Amino acid sequence: MTTATARRTPADKHDERRRALADSALRTLGELGYARASLREIANNSEFSHGVVHYYFHDKLELIVYCVRQYKATCVHRYDGVVADATTADELVTGFADKLVETIVEEAPMHRLWYDLRSQSMFEESLREAVLQIDKTLEDMIWRVVSTYAELAGREPAMLPSVAYGLLDGLFQQALLAYLCGREGVLDELRAQVVELMPVLLAG
Repeated sequence: MTTATARRTPADKHDERRRALADSALRTLGELGYARASLREIANNSEFSHGVVHYYFHDKLELIVYCVRQYKATCVHRYDGVVADATTADELVTGFADKLVETIVEEAPMHRLWYDLRSQSMFEESLREAVLQIDKTLEDMIWRVVSTYAELAGREPAMLPSVAYGLLDGLFQQALLAYLCGREGVLDELRAQVVELMPVLLAG
């Protein structure tokens, strides 16, 4: 037994179990959404029993918030490589647009779940704090892209981080919906729209 293994506490094991449950639940949540996914439904579509799921999560709300937090904590670093590797403003815009398209193709159910949860927070007060916190991390993620783009272009951002995030998030959400509806050409449209929009975010 290694030292690291020997030092694992019951709390560590509990957290690991919760993370494993969340990973298992995300697929079902992405397919069914907030309203249609119950703890029992989530358990039926995983390797865990309903009793186990209920032991680690008091209710569906706690599980869903935990799942989305865990997922978004990873995805907020999605564009770090694009930001780090770009040597020109054009490279950054192209890489960013390509990455947006890639994540729609590869992770559409997870994005759908996020927008579902954000909409539900309009009615579920208990969701609002978590949604606002997650939204702020996404805004910061987008601002890292925009501020780096401005620096590479030798210009200043023309708007607040919240405005830039709102514009890009709006394009992304529209493209996601069109993609889920099977509309042809939507990914190329998103790529082109992002390339056209980015210079507008800069002053001068």
